[in-house]
Amino acid sequence: MSFSGAISYRATAFIVVAPLLVLVVIYACLWPPGVPTAFFRLQRRANTRAQKLARGQTEITPKDELEAALEGVAMENRTLVIAILNKAYVEQNAMLDLFLQSLGGGEDTEFLIDHVLFVAVDQRAFNRCRTLELHCYNLVTEGVDFSREVFYMSDAFNNMMWRRTLFLGDVLRRGYSFIFTVSHSKPFPDMDVMWLRNPFSQLYRDGEDLQMSSDFFYGNPFDNSNFNTGFYFVTANNKTVALFDEWYARRNNSKGMKDQDVLQKMKKEGAFTRLGLKVRYLETTYFSGFCQMSRDFRKVITVHANCCVSMKVKLIDLRSVLEAWKVSNSNGTSNATTAWPPVRGICLHDTTSKHTATKH
Repeated sequence: MSFSGAISYRATAFIVVAPLLVLVVIYACLWPPGVPTAFFRLQRRANTRAQKLARGQTEITPKDELEAALEGVAMENRTLVIAILNKAYVEQNAMLDLFLQSLGGGEDTEFLIDHVLFVAVDQRAFNRCRTLELHCYNLVTEGVDFSREVFYMSDAFNNMMWRRTLFLGDVLRRGYSFIFTVSHSKPFPDMDVMWLRNPFSQLYRDGEDLQMSSDFFYGNPFDNSNFNTGFYFVTANNKTVALFDEWYARRNNSKGMKDQDVLQKMKKEGAFTRLGLKVRYLETTYFSGFCQMSRDFRKVITVHANCCVSMKVKLIDLRSVLEAWKVSNSNGTSNATTAWPPVRGICLHDTTSKHTATKH
């Protein structure tokens, strides 16, 4: 190449490259400090996510507080127990202590304490739960202050009831099945079900979507209008999610009715059949209560203080039942007799006559 040609070539290259150099300088001046590093960090993360997906690994999404609580307490099959707490029964020697005593002293029940999510509806209950080192979740009900007295069937009471239904539907929607244990009493719902044996042996049966305890059981496990939502087991699926959605949706047209009353009305109107639900009503032989005590002491799994008003009275009678259970087990008689030990109380007048009657 001639000298003049080389000059011409360099001049042309300069004309082409110079504008690009100017743009690079301008871009570098305008780019805020630190952005290049951040950009490459994000790029590396994007590449890492792409590599994980290419290997078949699913994307991990951040857990919210409820998801973390459910994951921490559920069994491997995504099943847990949910119990509601409020300030009235977290006091010393109140319902919470009695419930924990029954789990601690029952047959094959102690391990279940690790799988109970205690849902506190007020700050005092939540603090007490944390002090006992239980699995706790703080359920906030907007517009309700449980540091003050809340009257039975008041607007505040019903707001809490329906907030609870919404919460349970959310648990199902996340794919968790659960036993729910609570009852309806004045002025609060009570955690008034004692567990004497592990209930799951009687709950895993034939593909039921929902299994509910009974105040009175008359022999038909698939049709009973006397069910009680103080203890029930619900399997997470599309049908049960639809049930809880419809149940909650009826809150504005059910003034003066508890959530249990609304569910009973839904059953009468055929909602269970329409949604394709398979519902079993639990026998009082196994899931006993003060309305209708089991005839066979060896088969009793839970005892519910139904047909009984006020927490004070329920505590007296449930303690009597628990003491009778302890005495029978310590004497080795729980497998030797079908009859209940003699237990008398305020609501529970006689375990051998009035409360064992069964209609057919």
